Amino acid sequence: MSVVRMSAIPEPAGPRLLLVDGHAYAYRAHFAIRSLNSPDGAPTNAIYGFIKMIEKMKGILKPTHILVAWDAGLAAERVALLPGYKANRPSTPEPLEVQFPQIQQWVADQGYSSWSVEGTEADDWLATYAVRAVKRGWETVLASSDKDFMQLVQPGIHLFNPGDKLERLWGPDEVEAKTGVRPGQVVDWLSLVGDSADNIPGAPGIGPKTAAELLKRFGSIDGIYLRLAEIKSENQRSNLKLAEEAVRRNQAMIRLWTHLEGGLELDELKPRPFRKAALRESYRRWGFKSMLAELAPADGGQATLW
Repeated sequence: MSVVRMSAIPEPAGPRLLLVDGHAYAYRAHFAIRSLNSPDGAPTNAIYGFIKMIEKMKGILKPTHILVAWDAGLAAERVALLPGYKANRPSTPEPLEVQFPQIQQWVADQGYSSWSVEGTEADDWLATYAVRAVKRGWETVLASSDKDFMQLVQPGIHLFNPGDKLERLWGPDEVEAKTGVRPGQVVDWLSLVGDSADNIPGAPGIGPKTAAELLKRFGSIDGIYLRLAEIKSENQRSNLKLAEEAVRRNQAMIRLWTHLEGGLELDELKPRPFRKAALRESYRRWGFKSMLAELAPADGGQATLW
């Protein structure tokens, strides 16, 4: 299996688009840093962690273009198919909720692009932009640990998993090592297994390994149901037969939308000059002394901390 480690990730030969799931990274930062407050006592742990993660990725991946997408509600089409879709998720912790506007303001002040549309999910916008970019001949890196994005991996589209200590780009081989199937089979694999994070139940008794074995043998969900009689296990046959309607529904739930209309043009995703004065004021307010010091004037003068 090919592995692209941090030190081996090459400079982009052309445009490289970094796509970031904003809410996912904010949540990750919030739970990674349990306690951090500004001088006036306001929580800043998610802000600090988010900034550090984005800037670290920027240093590793050296993108020429960046987009941070934000959730703005659930897709009505998915809720209609499964009313309990994502209903198991707890409400956003209040200390994190109050940090979202400040994180989004930092993204804007840093010169990076954000995008969200009411009633749509960030995953679908990220999928749409990944496909737009690859059609244009750009390289795309999706920064997320979400299993759903593995379905998008193809030449020109890689994953960068923040939980992967090897800090590598994931291609088809890494997806197969993780799931047992190729990227083009990930939707069917998840449809059989289900996705507890999104409250999507799979076929009873069909775990990740069994689902991968079935797909290796039959190729797809269609292939499984066309040749159901060939499955030796009576329990598996019975469970799959009873779950067919749910499994077919899951395919529609889990397949990301790649053709949303509108949004920013790809060329607009090139980072703009950052707003130094605004960032300085934010870093002062949050108490981020090291970040503030990095904004020292280029002429050798010192930035005033307080």
